[in-house]
Amino acid sequence: MKLSKYIDHTYLKAFGTKEDIDSLLDEAITHDFKSVCINPSWVSYAAESLKRSDVLVCTVIGFPLGANTTKTKVLETEDALRNGADEIDMVLNVGWVKEGKFKAVEEEIKAIKDVCGKRVLKVILETCYLTNEEIREASKAAFDAGADFVKTSTGFGSGGATLEAVTIMAEVAEGRGVKASGGVKTREDFNMMIEAGATRIGTSNGVSLVQGKTSESDY
Repeated sequence: MKLSKYIDHTYLKAFGTKEDIDSLLDEAITHDFKSVCINPSWVSYAAESLKRSDVLVCTVIGFPLGANTTKTKVLETEDALRNGADEIDMVLNVGWVKEGKFKAVEEEIKAIKDVCGKRVLKVILETCYLTNEEIREASKAAFDAGADFVKTSTGFGSGGATLEAVTIMAEVAEGRGVKASGGVKTREDFNMMIEAGATRIGTSNGVSLVQGKTSESDY
């Protein structure tokens, strides 16, 4: 698979304008990225803009804290799918993970997956706040609930993807999806994440990566 098809080309800043989103969409088409990952308010616009391409529309749910109620996350997901989202990246309830409430974590993810059906669900663990054992147990809960991917980070936490976290997630995934997000700035970073077991990369540095350049962006 070519490098660009590993990349979810991402713009999740709060102050994004139509000009920013248009630039993201144009870059995604030009470089043939796997998807664009955008905030929910842009989903219908992106779906219309990308309908003649094979670039997917990915959006975020419960973002960035994961502390919404399950009902809210379900409603967000239903709305995003109606608006044309192909993939959903949801933030799990990090507090529940810290308390060891993995059954509650699993039940919430299952509720979202039931809405997604065959469409891809990625579960954001926000690994910067978790121990290695919590990363392992949260990944297991996500896959037991039917998730297609586990994902490291929102980009709004205290840190992004690490090789250690991705390795643990890939061990649990056993061939299912692992998305490394946050801090992938160079081709070397990209290659190391793939070697550690990542099957998707979430980044705003997609253009720099395909061009072999180094980006200044942290996400």
